[in-house]
Amino acid sequence: MIQGFKEFITKGNVIDLAVAVVIGGAFTAIVNAVVSSIITPLVSLFFNADATGKVGITIQGIYGQPVTFPIGELISALISFFAVALVVYFVFVVPMNKYKERQAAKNPAVEEETLPSEQELLIEIRDQLRKSNAS
Repeated sequence: MIQGFKEFITKGNVIDLAVAVVIGGAFTAIVNAVVSSIITPLVSLFFNADATGKVGITIQGIYGQPVTFPIGELISALISFFAVALVVYFVFVVPMNKYKERQAAKNPAVEEETLPSEQELLIEIRDQLRKSNAS
């Protein structure tokens, strides 16, 4: 029973999914703090902030009210995503792949049955049709 559970956990995307959810949730607060305290002020150097403090490109609307496209929020979200993805990949996915490679080297894989090519199948069908037509 324990061996079966171990195989279930180490196969497929179970580990990948669990790691992504847990680490992504935990790391989000750190990334958001870095982005809001460093990246957003840097972006505000190049783009104007509107009355609500959103950093972005402000365009005068049709009815005279300014409209701000929050570029700062978009850049923050992109940086957060890539930071979390990099950490998850290098800290969890790469070591898990190395572990799987070592396990595969210890236990040589059973050779998979090779399927016939399309040409071989067509030849076999032709021969069967000839055989059935001859009789």
